[in-house]
Amino acid sequence: MNTSDNTYGSFALVREMLQTAEIVADFEAPGLTEIAADIAGSGRLMMTGEGSSRIFPAKSIMAHARRCGWDITLATDAGHQCCEYDLAGWSVFALSNSGRTAEVIGLFQQLSESGHRNRYSLSATPDSPLEQLATRGCVLNCGKEDAVAATKSVAEQALFYRSLLEHVAGTPTLADRRKDLADQITTALTTQIKPELVERIARAGTIYWAGRNDGVSEELTLKTNEITRKKSDFLEGTYAVHGIEEVMDADDVVLWVEPQAKSEDKFREVLCDGVGLDVITVASRETSFPTIQIPDAGDLGEFVQLAAGWNILVEVGINLGINLDEPERARKVGNEFTG
Repeated sequence: MNTSDNTYGSFALVREMLQTAEIVADFEAPGLTEIAADIAGSGRLMMTGEGSSRIFPAKSIMAHARRCGWDITLATDAGHQCCEYDLAGWSVFALSNSGRTAEVIGLFQQLSESGHRNRYSLSATPDSPLEQLATRGCVLNCGKEDAVAATKSVAEQALFYRSLLEHVAGTPTLADRRKDLADQITTALTTQIKPELVERIARAGTIYWAGRNDGVSEELTLKTNEITRKKSDFLEGTYAVHGIEEVMDADDVVLWVEPQAKSEDKFREVLCDGVGLDVITVASRETSFPTIQIPDAGDLGEFVQLAAGWNILVEVGINLGINLDEPERARKVGNEFTG
């Protein structure tokens, strides 16, 4: 993104993306000790929500917790599917930016009626219908988003989970790392992307995102639909070379987030040589493909990767002449509770 170009600043989406760094630098979530103690006591946490309020926040902390070997069972599914589960003995956290998402409200109504006690919520709206159903509700600091595509709220939701689970594990480190992470996010958002890469992505029939099951590539797949209005798909791990190449076309493109070096030759063989499409990587190191290089944020890298993906999608949207703030069909609240 070119912050000196008024074209970018005219969009609420871009302004909210750029606000993310400040939100990260100033992030605080007081009062987590009691909730963390409840979750540690149950030893099991179900993280629910819909769309962007679940994909990156829940999956990024699940991946981190597994890498750290934290002694807690973490799971995530959408609200209606969670209604089918026996969640007795589980702590349940529901995220909804608006606090009015019908699926999670329905889940919390069901849990409340059954006497379930450990129900927690996080939204950007105080005293929302969801918070009223929670045992305890928490409120984001990022404020209201004007753009349809959620950005700054998604980052703060993920930070909240990171801080909460660090307290559960007894290893709080986030407070001392916020400033560096904010700087790295700003770098990822404002890195100038080569025009030929932007143009190549913009003319793609389908934009595929490949990468780990940590919420980054999956969330960017959703953002691709909302921001560029193009078809997209998430290819977890090495899914890209295990059959889907049969229906790929040479005009498609694969954006690969932090590729594992040992898989690069296979991706080139199957996708570049076999299909004839282009692979572009988003990585903290140079790869054997055209690379959009980002800062190495270590175990907070997912936040920087997400910001870099936003940068790419904004550039593509502007290249295509799209009004980034006004999709034709997408809504801010996917399925709003009206009861």
